[in-house]
Amino acid sequence: MRKSLKLGVGLCILYTSFVSCKTVEPVEEKKPNILFFLVDDQKNDMLSVAGHPIIKTPTVDKLAQNGIRFANTFVTTAICAASRASILTGLYEAKHNYTFGKPPIKTEFTTNTYPYLLKKAGYNTGFVGKFGVKVEYKDSIIPQMFNYFKPSPQNAPYFEILDDGSRRHSAEIKGDQAVDYLKKQSADQPFCLSISFNAVHAVDGNKTPGNEGHYPYPKAVAQMYENIEMPKPNLNDLEIYENHPDFLKESLNRERYFWRWDTEEKYQTNMRAYYRMISGYDNVMKRVIATLEEKGLAENTIIIYTADNGYYMGNRGFAGKWSHYEESLRVPLVIYDPRKPKQEVGKVSDRMSLNIDIPATILDYAGVPVPSLYQGVSLLPIVNNEPIHEWRNSFFCEHKFNNSKIPKYIGIRGERYVYANYYEQSPQYEYLHDLEKDPSQVINLVGDTEYIEVLEEMRQQAVTMENQIKK
Repeated sequence: MRKSLKLGVGLCILYTSFVSCKTVEPVEEKKPNILFFLVDDQKNDMLSVAGHPIIKTPTVDKLAQNGIRFANTFVTTAICAASRASILTGLYEAKHNYTFGKPPIKTEFTTNTYPYLLKKAGYNTGFVGKFGVKVEYKDSIIPQMFNYFKPSPQNAPYFEILDDGSRRHSAEIKGDQAVDYLKKQSADQPFCLSISFNAVHAVDGNKTPGNEGHYPYPKAVAQMYENIEMPKPNLNDLEIYENHPDFLKESLNRERYFWRWDTEEKYQTNMRAYYRMISGYDNVMKRVIATLEEKGLAENTIIIYTADNGYYMGNRGFAGKWSHYEESLRVPLVIYDPRKPKQEVGKVSDRMSLNIDIPATILDYAGVPVPSLYQGVSLLPIVNNEPIHEWRNSFFCEHKFNNSKIPKYIGIRGERYVYANYYEQSPQYEYLHDLEKDPSQVINLVGDTEYIEVLEEMRQQAVTMENQIKK
């Protein structure tokens, strides 16, 4: 926990006949509000502020320009259920053991989530949108986590029919709920509102391209990108796909490619629709932040923005996420603190940051002790430009969802080397990439005699880290 205190000072006033000394007690600074935006299925470079040549994200851009953007942020598991569990608990999947098809998150972990601890510390806590996880004793534990809880119904359609017969997009509905929550807040009690968009997740049950099918977007952005030709995806050479082993070539990554990206017409339609979904939630964020300003709360509200996992958009001949490549693991992250001086904002950090760092960061901002069981760390030292003597240079990554079309793996993503072991294959199938020589990860160095020692070291590191995480 970091405490920001105005140091007490002894004020001594000298009069002609006596000296009067008065001690001023330490005064703790006002706790900040926290607004946390989480989006679905968006990789790190899908922002105009990150250099994307087409996509428009003015709200996120403004936060980054007046805050700090983390250019090297990763999720430890590239699937929404496990990643969202990690964002709540500060734990790797190997520790919280939650993903699709698994039992609910244990109470010992939910009672250490950031909303639970904030509410216990006096914060008013709210949640709207895609909760995406199950917790033990939901009926009793959720009220202990949130004062205001408006989760999206499971498998709810993107468009909801309103009483007047009109249609409203889910991102806009989440915006309505967030605005409703914020209008009830005051400066007398700090709050933390988590807004979790279903966007930009595709509607997997409807493979019709575009707005009426796979990628529904709000009406407000319907004309955006209309006359722009979408460039081919990176790494779209068929040879790159063909060089994969059969278990990846036949995986859900490939199956969904044919749902979304396999023809030029489908690719163009779906890419425009996907971009519109991103710009659509960006519009909603703008409206939510405007409500903060109207309420006079903006100057004391920290805003955090990130995504639950990356996304393949035809890259390598794939769709979806799940695997060990950068497209799956890398996500955007922006932290905006309006209290920071102008000369300290607009920076980009290359420090390796993780989704499991977010709850520790939120608690640190609130002055709430970070649980010792957390496996992530607060990012405030980076935000505050403090001297940092040690920082991670690698992390453990994994995917353990039990699905016959999504191969499981464990791995290590280091600064230079990436290792992955798809351990359920017979025999086990390993990858080793040298990011310095091959940043696109198209060459598998397993079997290269020059890298024998590196491979063995990465193997051992993966096993050691997984065992440490499980303790």
